[in-house]
Amino acid sequence: MRRLREDGWFSVAPGVGFWLARSDVSAIQTDAGVVLVDTGEKVSAAEMVTALHRWCPDRVDTVVFSHGHPDHVGGAAVLDSDADERGLPRPRVYAHEAVLDRFAKYRRSAEYNAFVNRRQFQDPSITWPTDFREPDTCFGRGGMRLEIGGTVFELHHGRGETDDQTWTWLPQQRVLCCGDFFMWVAPNAGNPHKSQRYALEWAMALREMATLGAVLLLPGHGYPIFGEARVREALNEVARYLESLHDQTLDLMNRGATLDTIIHTVQAPEDLFDRPYLRPVFDDAEFVVRNVWRLYGGWYGGDPAWLKPAPEAELARELAALAGGAQVLARRAWELAQGGSLRVACHLAQTAAVAAPEDQDVMLQRQMVFRRRAENERSLMARSVYEWAAREPVTRVTA
Repeated sequence: MRRLREDGWFSVAPGVGFWLARSDVSAIQTDAGVVLVDTGEKVSAAEMVTALHRWCPDRVDTVVFSHGHPDHVGGAAVLDSDADERGLPRPRVYAHEAVLDRFAKYRRSAEYNAFVNRRQFQDPSITWPTDFREPDTCFGRGGMRLEIGGTVFELHHGRGETDDQTWTWLPQQRVLCCGDFFMWVAPNAGNPHKSQRYALEWAMALREMATLGAVLLLPGHGYPIFGEARVREALNEVARYLESLHDQTLDLMNRGATLDTIIHTVQAPEDLFDRPYLRPVFDDAEFVVRNVWRLYGGWYGGDPAWLKPAPEAELARELAALAGGAQVLARRAWELAQGGSLRVACHLAQTAAVAAPEDQDVMLQRQMVFRRRAENERSLMARSVYEWAAREPVTRVTA
């Protein structure tokens, strides 16, 4: 793979630029001006736009949103302001029609999204936007073909991490801008904090992309992939990972298995464990399984005791009393954690804490258990929840 700097735009193919950041941006030069796929985060947008003008002084004619996550659309308003300051027409923005519903949902749930992202990224300063640059033109399920300044752009809709995703194909250049369908980590198809994700449809989109003969893949996060064989291999292997988790889960559901059985049975394909773009550093295969269950089976996991459960604190007090007190549960939790039985240890530690939230010894044992659990997790999603649990009072955790 070509060597790329990490401080600005680079030319990755004739007339094609790439902004490598926490959220990537792709740029294509045309006779009508520059076309961008995504706009990056708002916080870094001014830097991105300034560097873009150094890379190519032409005006930005068009923007395509790959989906409506703020880290991909946040720079659009900065691009508008930049055009105004330069006395130029604002870029025309294209997106799938579901982006509008996503923006509306984000406005309704801004406080919740701020809260879960603070927990997810361990950053108490995170806020959630409510002001979004809405697209000028939306397209539906059938996609859209654009010809801008002599360059053809094919916009395709697919569902994966979100229901509003667009992947963009440039057939003349054989360049694929795939947004978050490819991110250099195991697919974020199971995020426990967020709305429904679509593992099978994600895989279907990747399979379709793999047939195109792309020689350059520009992802939503991470480095480009150069070369037709490498692009095809990466797309097909990520698709197989998702298909395997989906198919195993659905097969067990069709055989009447409970969610508990399924999440402790389904495994990702072993031969894909060493792939650099399938490392579980962000999401966890177990969470993908839960999202497949949620898609087909709803929220009931098959345990009748949890269909209409008792209040958590009431159940915890009963269990603690049977065990001989909350401190007995807490001590046993730490013993189990030290011995490596972290899943059971977390159950006992949390039960003890809910039963006796004012007991400082119990709280300390719980803190140690969840900190040990966090240290043994690879995925950001799991690790951040356990770190948050270790740090926050149990009343916050169970609220």
